[in-house]
Amino acid sequence: MNQTSVADTLREYLSLLELLDDAYWEASSIRHKDMLYDIISIFHQEVAELNKLDVMDHHYPYEVITEGIRRVVPRLEQLDDQRDEVLQRTQTLTDFRDILSSVLGILEAQLRTV
Repeated sequence: MNQTSVADTLREYLSLLELLDDAYWEASSIRHKDMLYDIISIFHQEVAELNKLDVMDHHYPYEVITEGIRRVVPRLEQLDDQRDEVLQRTQTLTDFRDILSSVLGILEAQLRTV
């Protein structure tokens, strides 16, 4: 399997962040908001580091930079298990299913190479 490029990974992470931001504002409980904020924070750190790379390097294969992103998979799986309870809008839920599989694929490929 080909590794995902930095540019493709960045695009997927930013899509997930946008979706999680929507989910945060739609969430009706503090517990759900806390879980979403935790995941958002982890991805913001990784995206910030990816944005430090030179644009000319975005064609290279993606490699995890921050330690938090290595540990986010269980949290994403927990959110996926609770998605019907946490994600309130149908559009958010539908988009989440699509983007989550891409992001988990990227992260699981990274964990296999470690």
